Amino acid sequence: MKLQQLRYIWEVAHHEMNVSATAQSLFTSQPGISKQIRMLEDELGVEIFARNGKHLTRVTPAGEAILKEAGEILHKAEGIKSIAQEFKNPSKGSLSIATTHTQARYALPPAVTKFKTEYPNVTLNLHQGSPPQIARMAAEGEADFAIATEAMHHFDELVMLPCYHWNRALLLRPGHPLASVSKPSLKDLARYPLVTYTFGFTGRSQLDQAFKSQGLLPNVVLTAVDADVIKTYVRLGFGVGIIANMAYDAEEDSDLVSIDAGHLFSRSTTHIGFRRNQFLRDFMFRFIEVFAPHLSRELIEQAVEIREPAARREFVAQHVGEVPAL
Repeated sequence: MKLQQLRYIWEVAHHEMNVSATAQSLFTSQPGISKQIRMLEDELGVEIFARNGKHLTRVTPAGEAILKEAGEILHKAEGIKSIAQEFKNPSKGSLSIATTHTQARYALPPAVTKFKTEYPNVTLNLHQGSPPQIARMAAEGEADFAIATEAMHHFDELVMLPCYHWNRALLLRPGHPLASVSKPSLKDLARYPLVTYTFGFTGRSQLDQAFKSQGLLPNVVLTAVDADVIKTYVRLGFGVGIIANMAYDAEEDSDLVSIDAGHLFSRSTTHIGFRRNQFLRDFMFRFIEVFAPHLSRELIEQAVEIREPAARREFVAQHVGEVPAL
């Protein structure tokens, strides 16, 4: 059994059984990958992938169990490389962050700017996606950190730490009936078309829950994952926009009326998550500290040591200091 063979089966499974695409991503040949997979299956005495002719169709039950172990071995191998690199050149490397458009566009720029000033030789890779995609990327080792508001709690293998609290703002065109109301109610909002985030993005679930708790059905006429898109359609007169308050810029959005919606919705919390058994280099600890200064290295290391997810969450809730509002 070779580490390269484990890499091949892992990558094939994550390229939807497409050996050609896997070969392209790994800069190798399709026949070479197929041969190595067959050799591994022959050595183990079980099929990892089911086949239809020459085509792989699915992962077998045995393959599922093998892939899980292979993933752990590959992560450990990457950890060994990271440890060596930390001693060899502590200020050089790469940091991969999976996050949403809202975080990448509005929350991360100050932290990224400061971090890059301190670590100019660390390459930052930002991957954008839906919250479930983001959390899965971190859980499977495709990203070092996941930063999101939704979906993180579904992955017990992630250490999740609260970064900041935030709430929402209403956006209206001047002249809208609610533009002169300082604190509109949910009942007021339910009378008008709404433009907001797609379900599963940027705290949308808490917005829906707020209306539901009062027996109201919001008239959501358009959704998007991007606050800038929401603003565009508010400007076109589609309805009242509901966005993360961090996404409103008083100068760029001066043509819109913004009303704080903190009295309408419970606050949301953005977390940063990473695999518990992941080796964190010094510059990774520093990035967390820059992005969320209340998260000390000592606290992070203590949280990592706790194996049981529920106990870890309880520890974080008890020991994290005051989480700032953005």
